[in-house]
Amino acid sequence: MKSCLTINLRKNRIVIKISEDSDQETIMYSLRKKIPELKKLYKEDTTPIVIAGKVLKNKEIDEIQELIKKYIDVEIEFESPRTLGLYGITKAYNKEIATSDTKFHRGALRSGQKLEHEGSLVVLGDVNDGAEVIASDNIVILGALRGLAHAGAKGNREAIIAASSIEAPQLRIADVVKEREREEIQENTKKTYASLDSNNNMIIE
Repeated sequence: MKSCLTINLRKNRIVIKISEDSDQETIMYSLRKKIPELKKLYKEDTTPIVIAGKVLKNKEIDEIQELIKKYIDVEIEFESPRTLGLYGITKAYNKEIATSDTKFHRGALRSGQKLEHEGSLVVLGDVNDGAEVIASDNIVILGALRGLAHAGAKGNREAIIAASSIEAPQLRIADVVKEREREEIQENTKKTYASLDSNNNMIIE
């Protein structure tokens, strides 16, 4: 059985990426095979493990976490949120989010793909570098945002951008553009929410 996992050592963390088209049985089989490799990377290190890629169900998250913890006592983070929907991102929003016609897109967006909607957009997966999501209202990404996101594209300054991890070098809300330096993106504090304050400055938290 072909492995559906890739393991990479990045700055201050080990990332296990799961193929989006893999089922849970294949994931668990591949993970058991990868445990020796993981243990070699660790030894006495306490670098956290980040599980990325496929959007997982709560039960799947629990099974993966239980298997790793059985062999390695380490902090495990999941890019896949535990609750879907506008309120699934763990964030105490500082203003009310207006509801609107919402389009759901299942799966990640790859480089060159573009998704547009008159209303709000919810992407059930990552938005990778080179991909674009544009909405006249809110954008919620249940994965990592690495590509371009333009919320409030028709001038809605109340629109928000939310993701499990905002890693994009540029964000747009209405006519406000925020450029981000690589150092800012690589900060240890994960950013999950962007909105405009009363002075139309973009705040990323």
